[in-house]
Parts: sequence; C-alpha cells; structure tokens
Amino acid sequence: MNPVKHVAIIMDGNGRWGIKHKKSRNAGHRAGLNTVEMIMNQSINHKIKFLTLYTFSSENWKRPKDEIIFLFKLLESFLKKKINKIIEKDIKLKFIGELNKLPTKLQKLIKLSEKKTLKNKSLQINIAINYGSKIELINTIKKINQKKIKLNEKNIDNNLYTKDLPDPDILIRTGDTQRLSNFLLWQLSYTEIFFQKKLWPDFKDKDFNKILHKFKFIKRNFGSI
Repeated sequence: MNPVKHVAIIMDGNGRWGIKHKKSRNAGHRAGLNTVEMIMNQSINHKIKFLTLYTFSSENWKRPKDEIIFLFKLLESFLKKKINKIIEKDIKLKFIGELNKLPTKLQKLIKLSEKKTLKNKSLQINIAINYGSKIELINTIKKINQKKIKLNEKNIDNNLYTKDLPDPDILIRTGDTQRLSNFLLWQLSYTEIFFQKKLWPDFKDKDFNKILHKFKFIKRNFGSI
C-alpha cells in the first residue's frame, strides 16, 4: 500500500460554480473556501504531511481586475479569520510564487502568517500564489548560476520553491478540465493524476477519501517494470 505524504490540488471551477448557481463568479470563490477547510481537516486526519494548493497562477492576471482584487481580499480575510484555528491545528503555512508582485498589504500578511505558523508540524500547506512553474524553473536556473554550481537534477530539486518537500504523490484537478496549467511541472514527473468532473465547491470529503483509497493500491513503477 502506497503511503501519501504530499497531495497537490488545482482547485478549478469556483467561478463556473457561482454562475451555475445563478450567483457571481466571486460567490463561487467564496464557496470554495469551505472545500479548502475540508481538505485541510481531512489531510490531518489521514496524516498527510504536505498539501499544495494552486490558488492564483501567474496567468490569472489576465482575469477581470475586480475579480483579482476580490481574490486577494478573500485570501486576506481567510488568513485573518482562520489564523488562530490554523495554529490550533498545528498547521504550517508556506507561500510559493513571485510574492513580491502581490499587493503590499497581502505580502505583509503572508509574512506574518508564515512567521506565526513556522514551528507547526502536523501539516504544511503550501499556497501557490502568483505561481507559474516555468518562471519557477527559470528562477531556479538563475540561482544555480549565481551559486556557480553544476546544473543537474539534484541542484534543480534543491533550488525550487519546494526544495524541502517530497514531490507530490497525488495531483487532483477538479472542474472537468484535463491539463496541468503550468503547475509544478518539474515536481509532477511521477505523480498520480486524478481529474475530477466536479467543480471545486462540490468536491466533498468522500471524493477525497475515494482518491486516497485508490492511490494506495496503484502499482508505481517509476520507470521500472
């Protein structure tokens, strides 16, 4: 049976959920936070150590300005309201991406949230915000060149945003879309991928548990027979 150390999720379908329920796209983003909390709790229950959530991609700046502002305000609100509960649950928060391009207020809150949860150990949640895998790889190669060390797989692994983490065992993408969307392209080389038709706010604990159960019995060859 395969152990699950790291789960990565592309939380797709919030906007479509809002429109489907005759509300706004922003209402869908707000509803998606309930699923985030469920995944946090289930990850702790299953003793999963790492959870990486694709929150805002480097390509999402193409969206309407009011939606982008809402998404950042929603994250600010979530961090302010839930930080004590996150600390109580022994969850460590880590943000990955080009954080220096985010609004200053959000950057400060991100740093504060990371500082407050730094020593927590039950679960590490990596929030990928203004994240793009291609940019991550370019930045990684720049770091390697600056350090004047050899360009090889080990040194790339050791200079990624996720340098201290095991690669994801499982990738889940909701929203009935089957693509990676520039997410963890290097790290997903041997990850088992589960595409789900449900929109993110409709993704339930039973759906998550079903994937975890199925994964445990998958024969993982990693290139061998």
